[in-house]
Amino acid sequence: MTQQAKLILAGVIAATLAGCSTTPLWDARFGDPVRVIAAQQVIDPDASRNTDPVKGIDGQAAQGTMGEYQKSFVQPEPQTTSFSIGVGGQSGK
Repeated sequence: MTQQAKLILAGVIAATLAGCSTTPLWDARFGDPVRVIAAQQVIDPDASRNTDPVKGIDGQAAQGTMGEYQKSFVQPEPQTTSFSIGVGGQSGK
């Protein structure tokens, strides 16, 4: 067998074996676990289609509550009670 025939045969064998390789298809499923976990965290996927109003506090009461809540950060209420523990040499005699 000549040198050229050996090279051709080696090339044909290499090409045949390259077609039989089993490489994982990582890119085809890339990110699937993250998408599954995010979907599992959604309680109700159809919540945006619900047109029923939320039952609870009315708008005027909610606005007043939010106003009082925001004012509590601007000017906190003073402490009305004081608590002290008597420690020292004072006795009741």
